[in-house]
Amino acid sequence: MAMTMTGEVQLAAPRESVWAKLNDPEVLKACIPGCEELEKTEDGGFRAVAKMKVGPVSARFKGKVTLSDLDPPNGYKISGEGEGGVAGFAKGGAVVALAEKDGGTLLTYNVEAQIGGKLAQLGQRLINGTAKKLADEFFANFAKAVQG
Repeated sequence: MAMTMTGEVQLAAPRESVWAKLNDPEVLKACIPGCEELEKTEDGGFRAVAKMKVGPVSARFKGKVTLSDLDPPNGYKISGEGEGGVAGFAKGGAVVALAEKDGGTLLTYNVEAQIGGKLAQLGQRLINGTAKKLADEFFANFAKAVQG
């Protein structure tokens, strides 16, 4: 099952500061809902463990995250794939762009993801709703991190 999602969030912080926080594993770990581990790997990516609940299905996803198309401080592409045991798998990516706006930074994102296994059987509406909730939660946390 494939899904896409786009959005934007206005952050009251300079673009360089937002860029630095987008590349800081401690900040990302604190902002990603359900994230239990996030460690930098030698290849410039991250190894991650996150616990997620989608409807009746709970799973602990283990996976890897890579950053590509790096264009500091304008944006990058973040891609990841995770394995959640019997719950299934998830993989996808997001193009993240930063632009100066109204004395702060406008962050826009464009996500494409695929899921399979038990998760894919839950239905598009539940999956999309959960994905949007997780994205909103991440950006609310991230906004606090960059402004705090």
